[in-house]
Amino acid sequence: MAEHTQEKVPTVVADDVDIVYRVNGTGAGRGTATAALNRILRRKQAEKAAGVRTVHAVKKVSFVAYKGEAIGLIGTNGSGKSTLLKAVAGLLPVESGHIYTDGQPSLLGVNAALMNDLTGERNVFLGGLAMGMSREQIKERYQDIVDFSGINEKGDFITLPMRTYSSGMAARLRFSIAAAKDHDVLLIDEALATGDRSFQKRSEARIRELRQHAGTVFLVSHNNKSIRDTCERVLWLERGELRMDGPTDEVMKEYEAFTGDKKPAPKKPAAKKPAPAAEAPAAGNQGGAKVPLPS
Repeated sequence: MAEHTQEKVPTVVADDVDIVYRVNGTGAGRGTATAALNRILRRKQAEKAAGVRTVHAVKKVSFVAYKGEAIGLIGTNGSGKSTLLKAVAGLLPVESGHIYTDGQPSLLGVNAALMNDLTGERNVFLGGLAMGMSREQIKERYQDIVDFSGINEKGDFITLPMRTYSSGMAARLRFSIAAAKDHDVLLIDEALATGDRSFQKRSEARIRELRQHAGTVFLVSHNNKSIRDTCERVLWLERGELRMDGPTDEVMKEYEAFTGDKKPAPKKPAAKKPAPAAEAPAAGNQGGAKVPLPS
């Protein structure tokens, strides 16, 4: 009899993905579509002539993500984590290879929609609309969003312009707006590094809820504990290459050995040497008192 197992449903497939940044020097222009096509066909020669510098940010990366997974993206600075996340969200083109997604990926932040000169309250509505929520849905979830962010705990900050917020307050509000909606694929870049432990716990609990609703969560973080507490699987990128893909504990162990982040176990205090035993008193003189000599 064949064994019945629950079928995994893929939500993101990266197939041999290369991502290249181009930093244009003088001589590069937009021009017409025909001119653009000609530049593509003569790319190497044109880049050299125009002084274009290329940065190969992601190199031949392949993986498959499934519904209900929370996947951590780790790597040292400049390893390509955020670049890969933006490509999955459709914000960056790939040089070669393909990225396929089932549903609409949402990159946490809705940064492009939020405006510093508007109040936090107005930005909650603006960010919610940018994610496709109706005004009625935003009104229903408004107070939950504000409470989740915690920005009103020390004053009525939600009525102040966002330019008055600290970077941590702004990041917490962005996460709270994005987390108010269930997502097919939610991409989170360093959001859990902000706020106190209480906010981090709320965020981690919300990520678990999103997974239960058959969503897929990607989390980029330099906080190893957040990765361990939140993710069951980890992709380790280094210099643009996928160095390891596997269960969180296995990958984190190798990564920490690579970076030297693993703290050594505390040394046990050296055992104290026993004090030298006192000489036993002579027989018949158990109390150790002096015996007077006969005169």
